[in-house]
Amino acid sequence: MLKLICVCGARPNFMKIAPLMEAFRKTGKIHALLVHTGQHYDERMSKLFFQDLGIPTPDVNLEVGSASHAVQTADIMKAFEPVVIEHKPDWVVVVGDVNSTIACALVAVKLGVKVAHVEAGLRSNDRAMPEEINRLLTDAISDLLLVSDPSGLDALKREGAADEKVHYVGNVMIDTLLTHRARAAESPILDDLGLAPKKYAVITLHRPSNVDQRETLSAILDAFEAIGRDMPLVFPMHPRTRKNIAALGLGDRVAALTALKTPEPLGYLDFLRLTSEAALVLTDSGGVQEETTILKVPCLTLRENTERPATISDGTNRLVKPTKESILTAYRDILENPVDTTRAPKFWDGKAAERIAEVFLKLK
Repeated sequence: MLKLICVCGARPNFMKIAPLMEAFRKTGKIHALLVHTGQHYDERMSKLFFQDLGIPTPDVNLEVGSASHAVQTADIMKAFEPVVIEHKPDWVVVVGDVNSTIACALVAVKLGVKVAHVEAGLRSNDRAMPEEINRLLTDAISDLLLVSDPSGLDALKREGAADEKVHYVGNVMIDTLLTHRARAAESPILDDLGLAPKKYAVITLHRPSNVDQRETLSAILDAFEAIGRDMPLVFPMHPRTRKNIAALGLGDRVAALTALKTPEPLGYLDFLRLTSEAALVLTDSGGVQEETTILKVPCLTLRENTERPATISDGTNRLVKPTKESILTAYRDILENPVDTTRAPKFWDGKAAERIAEVFLKLK
């Protein structure tokens, strides 16, 4: 029996770990221990997602909580090391690009345990993003690189990754989306928020480049105000974003935007229903770029770059600078020139986790 430790820590990880745990279980030949680092730990950022996605109760919860990048990464490493020593896995499987990803990969490799990275090769080429540093370092020390976006193959080749380490398997986020889409369609969230299908926009913002500077965030709010004259805007706020809005003195400004609804973060099924029925999504999230591509919903990504270029070349995403003028120009253009919704990246088909399980069985 092949023994794995699978690590999750933050909300973006949960959608990736759910299909992996199920695929490993179905083989009957892989025992996967689930470790939750507790990087996201509150009811809406963690518990709801485990319930919605049917993720097994973690075998181990490190409960590290929030802190600075350095402190959080160090706390995860200190808590994870005894787990690896006790359970002696054949592999540690990490997903995505959060602090839990690099922290647990470092612990494993220094203990001589092989590391597999799911979503390897994603690159924004922007080292000001903490996630980019996590991606680069995790890929550099991993023994198995499981690629979700076709661009990852080129990035890893440029960086000198050995061919035998690299496997293009597709996108486990899409496995989760396709598995739960029918259940999400039953969510009452549109009625709860008083929304009509295809008559509203959805917003998600949490990246420091957008929510840490008053000038940038004010410009984005200017654009939202203009779009709000055409349709309601739904902005389920990340706790960090809500905190920054208050700290930057923009609370009254947000409250004055009558078209803007700001519920607490939603569970996976509610958010999937909300996104799937939207006329438009404005985001800085990598995962949302992927989901809108499969949902065939136009997406404006408010960033200078994206580590998921397939969502642009083969999806519904457009990259937009986070300025009022750029956002409104792209908004008007996307209404007048609808995106091509017939395309989708290769292997974004709901079977990525199965392919990953097959890779492990062949390596055994």
